[in-house]
Amino acid sequence: MESNYSKRGVSAGKEDVHFAIRKLDKGLFPKAFCKVLPDFTGGDDAYCNLMHADGAGTKSALAYLYWKETGDLSVWRDLVQDALVMNLDDLLCVGAADNFLVSNTIGRNKFLIPREVLAELLDGMEAFFATLRNYGISIHNTGGETADVGDVVKTLIVDSTLFCRLKREDVISNEKIQDGSVIVGLASYGKATYEQTYNSGIGSNGLTNARHQVLSSYYRDNFPETFDSHIPADLTYCGNYRLTDSFEDAPLNVGKLLLSPTRTYLPVVKAIFEACREKIHGMIHCTGGAQTKVLKFVEGLHIIKDNLLPIPPVFRLIESAAPISRKEMYETLNMGHRLEIYTDVETALQIIEISESFGIAAQIIGRCEQAEKNQVSLVANGETILYS
Repeated sequence: MESNYSKRGVSAGKEDVHFAIRKLDKGLFPKAFCKVLPDFTGGDDAYCNLMHADGAGTKSALAYLYWKETGDLSVWRDLVQDALVMNLDDLLCVGAADNFLVSNTIGRNKFLIPREVLAELLDGMEAFFATLRNYGISIHNTGGETADVGDVVKTLIVDSTLFCRLKREDVISNEKIQDGSVIVGLASYGKATYEQTYNSGIGSNGLTNARHQVLSSYYRDNFPETFDSHIPADLTYCGNYRLTDSFEDAPLNVGKLLLSPTRTYLPVVKAIFEACREKIHGMIHCTGGAQTKVLKFVEGLHIIKDNLLPIPPVFRLIESAAPISRKEMYETLNMGHRLEIYTDVETALQIIEISESFGIAAQIIGRCEQAEKNQVSLVANGETILYS
């Protein structure tokens, strides 16, 4: 059955993208989370190059709505963090935790997005860099491109590209993920020591679904520039909430829950690398594909996740807003942890201790077992969900 995500024109598994790139070279370490290239910049076989591009996606439509409704320009500062972290934490999963060069790409509709918004985006980028530098992470802005492309962009799109050079011996290639590996999940929600406010854990995936599931038809009627007219009417802003509404015990209003900036794990994982990099079997950033993401990076393993972290309020909000299967939830949203580290039991306990010292909950959420084909089993509220 076609999912609501697909009916809204989005693919959690990015099947079309994987079809398009199926013949391309996969780099030095085919199972690594990001493509690893020879050291073209230095010509040293002891090093490799990493370059990655990603963005905030349709979260920019949410930021636009919140700004138009409340006049709060600060939402744009958080949005640029989303565009950066979706790159940084992907590169983190292959072992890169320092010495990054950044280029940004912003496409706007000038009639709707004024220069004040651009200023907030760029100021927010520098503020985020300053936070990372406080934790000994070198990151520099090399410039970028801001284009007025109203004919193809309805409101705004915010992307970035990152580059770094890494020793090959430091690459985490995922090839060590094996029968017996345990999985440490690091929470996507809460308040880390390097965060200013509570983080809902939403990240930057599944926001098309979340926005339309949760928000009311008020936004369909008043802001047609924020959605694709090809989406069926019954799947367009079909929820019951306004952005400034509250939800149960959540510490933020609905808008801020959905806009909460994607948490970077860089400071905590930098400390983990310093303590036990060589003991890490693999790392997975639960982004597109969410809790099924690992399927693309292992061979002949059954990934069993039967001790998951609690589901935070933002995902309960999305699930309660409209009928959606638990299976679809876990393959489009991280549901409580966005980073997985695969290792042995002893190292797992060390990783958990380091993570908690940064205010980030962590626990062993599962294990790996040998299997004839790749599959993921999730146990959620007593229900077992299988993906393959």
